[in-house]
Amino acid sequence: MTRLLKYSGWFLGALLLLFSGPLLLAATGTQPERNAWQTASRDSAGIAPAAVDTHEAIVQVYGARAWSWRGYFAVHTWVATKEEGADHYKVHEVIGWRQHVVSSRPDDPDRHWFGARPELYADIRGDEAKALIPDIYEAVQSYPYINEYEAWPGPNSNTFVAWVIRETPGLNVALPNHAIGKDYLGSRVGAATPGGAGYQLSLGGYVGVLAGVREGVELNILGLSLGVNPLALGIKLPGIGELALRNTNPMPDSTH
Repeated sequence: MTRLLKYSGWFLGALLLLFSGPLLLAATGTQPERNAWQTASRDSAGIAPAAVDTHEAIVQVYGARAWSWRGYFAVHTWVATKEEGADHYKVHEVIGWRQHVVSSRPDDPDRHWFGARPELYADIRGDEAKALIPDIYEAVQSYPYINEYEAWPGPNSNTFVAWVIRETPGLNVALPNHAIGKDYLGSRVGAATPGGAGYQLSLGGYVGVLAGVREGVELNILGLSLGVNPLALGIKLPGIGELALRNTNPMPDSTH
């Protein structure tokens, strides 16, 4: 009986740790108030340079808090591209309420995700971006779950972005730990980390471990991840995300 109580205590403690971040966000009202998705803001956040004023090619990766209660747990991510000389961006993402879930269309790259302000995770420009874009288009077209969507544990919008990053040589971008679904590998158990120079193991997105130069170390339990990132001088908390002093992803002029 004593051993059973001990194990039960450890189990409850682990659950409390996993859900402490989402519970804290819910208790403090950190989520933006979004009463109806039909009226929630989809305006540009003014982060990306205007396409008509920028000749060089651009590749950007964004994320914003998911809609409704899901935002306490996870972010929604997407990829934006602008070809050299183009007067518009294309946004590539998965939208769960469509029959064909992949959306690749001209749009503002930095629009609010139904009221949630986007965060820029990575920004690649010039010749490097120009070389990446054809492979990004190919990765978008080859996404294997074009008619499948599961908010948890995947495949979802974050599974899609992780796929595009992995399938695009040179596009080494670490996704945040609260991009639930990024660790969904389908029938595979192992894969390279999106940030490159690393590897991860995952059982259907439910349980897994990840270690990479850009990502640091993450432990995934029931889709919720926690860990540390030595290079970024940060810690990763379920629901809250990464609290770090540095951004390890590529940004203009190598500023992090």
